[in-house]
Amino acid sequence: GEAEANLRKAFEECEKNAPAIIFIDEIDSIAPNREKSQGEVEKRVVSQMLTLMDGVKGRGQVVVIGATNRPNTLDPALRRCGRFDREIDIGVPDEVGRMEILRIHTKNMKLAEDVDLSGVAKTTHGFVGADLSSLCTEAALQCIREKMDVIDIEDD
Repeated sequence: GEAEANLRKAFEECEKNAPAIIFIDEIDSIAPNREKSQGEVEKRVVSQMLTLMDGVKGRGQVVVIGATNRPNTLDPALRRCGRFDREIDIGVPDEVGRMEILRIHTKNMKLAEDVDLSGVAKTTHGFVGADLSSLCTEAALQCIREKMDVIDIEDD
């Protein structure tokens, strides 16, 4: 199928341009456990991925990295030696990390004097970068909505 062809093409391209890194974000979406998967496409993609990774192993010039929030949903064959055999757990940020993420996402925003990023960092335990980014975006949009309401009232 098309998914398998695209995967083959990506690996071939990297092999031609080696040394190279193949980064597959949210790999769990394309390589779920075949025993628990209903779809034939997913099963074929996982089989293709296993074949391609075994082929890359001997060349040594292409590194394959996968990222997932759900490593236990991956097909176990992908986690065997010579494939994705090293796992690095990147946990949720602590309060200091959340503060840094909030600073990054608000650096170009004009914050009101009463905005307490430290307080936000304290109360967002369990939030990851994407959550904090979304929180900052939503807060900015809410502020814009409130300003627009004031403008509308004055125009009437």
